[in-house]
Amino acid sequence: MTAPNAPDQEAVDQAEALAREMAPELRSVVLTHYPDADTLDLMRPAGPSLDTMRAVNRAVAAEMLRQGVEVMVQVADRAAFRRWMDGRSDTEGSRLGWRDQNPVLRGTEALRALGISAPPPDARRPDKAAGTPADRLVRLFAGEDGAAFDACAEALIAAGRDGVLEQAVRRAEERHGEEAGQDLAHELLAIAGVANAGPSGWVELVALPVALPLGPLPDAAALCASLQAAGTFRKGLELHLLPHWRSPDTLGELTPGQVRQALLDLVANRQPASLPPAEEAALAEGGFGVLVGIQLDWTVPLWDEIAVTGLPDLPDEDEPTPEEAAEAEAFDRWRGAAFQDFNGCVPLALVPFSGVDAEIASFLEEAADQTNGLQEIRDFIDMARREAPGEELVCVPRVEGESLHLALYTRSGRLMDQISLDAEQLPMAAAEMPALLESLIPVMPRPPA
Repeated sequence: MTAPNAPDQEAVDQAEALAREMAPELRSVVLTHYPDADTLDLMRPAGPSLDTMRAVNRAVAAEMLRQGVEVMVQVADRAAFRRWMDGRSDTEGSRLGWRDQNPVLRGTEALRALGISAPPPDARRPDKAAGTPADRLVRLFAGEDGAAFDACAEALIAAGRDGVLEQAVRRAEERHGEEAGQDLAHELLAIAGVANAGPSGWVELVALPVALPLGPLPDAAALCASLQAAGTFRKGLELHLLPHWRSPDTLGELTPGQVRQALLDLVANRQPASLPPAEEAALAEGGFGVLVGIQLDWTVPLWDEIAVTGLPDLPDEDEPTPEEAAEAEAFDRWRGAAFQDFNGCVPLALVPFSGVDAEIASFLEEAADQTNGLQEIRDFIDMARREAPGEELVCVPRVEGESLHLALYTRSGRLMDQISLDAEQLPMAAAEMPALLESLIPVMPRPPA
């Protein structure tokens, strides 16, 4: 006979089975610990008993840990929950979606709150046939077990073993070619730039490269504040940028261990020693400055929520979600405003810390294409003038979507030539090109009669 306060074993078994099914899709999960029955009744009225809820949490945590998923815990708080519900509809979805803005519990502290013991450390001896740590990392990188590579790289980065990582990159180059070594180095930096840390349980080191204008540097703090006020980020993401310029060259010299330490320093609200503010002269010479910071992700899955609604559908990589499209549109508006308000600076994209060099290279390549497009327009006009010596030419521009069509006429109305340029070839938006064309040739809205 079941004791009156015994957990509902059927509910526990169902939760454990669901955790077993979902764990392969998760890297981390947040469980909600209810400290007493009153808190549970407030947040989940007509829900399971306190004993059942705690047994469910223990079973889910054990299964997640068994499959390598990090388990984090938020402690339910009645006052915080009431503030959360203020202004929200009183639905099951709203209640299950509560997130505490205090730091989540992690590691042994999280497991202690749930009432379970930490799993014993893996005491297996490493396979000597696998070679040195650098050899193992290279072998995993060249193999197909991405999770094993990530785990091996994470362990080495967390231990600060930059020497081993450097050796692995050299061996990857020796065995698989220079490109493989570069790919491994980039992958290590990418792994170093994210961590299960911070109040939300997941944080990323991010950077905003900016093409700087000639003359005085834009105010970095004011630029950061304008981005924060622009509402460009999706719900659940929280950005904190340092209010000083960094040099792309300095960023490119950091090792994976230094990148991880910089990330942890920022999480702890410390100034990263490896990221000193750049000298103004160095920034002016290079033409680019970088704003560095961290982005907290408060969307780490909540078990209470996904147990009822399931995991969210993965977005189509080829089609942005409505939220992503709105975010991109807001960011583009902010970039345009920043150009006007901060002396003509051009913010690039907010990218992972490891993506700064690629983002700047892409911008320079695009700028070269745009410069070539402007030169093509000049050559187009010069050719027509040579074909009509002594006659004044005029240009009739026509915007077609994001492209620009130009037709050149003599003042007497004779068509000389036509050309179309795609958006990628233009130094600015097609709709803004007529003003630039006026510096090269008279512009008319329609062909001369």
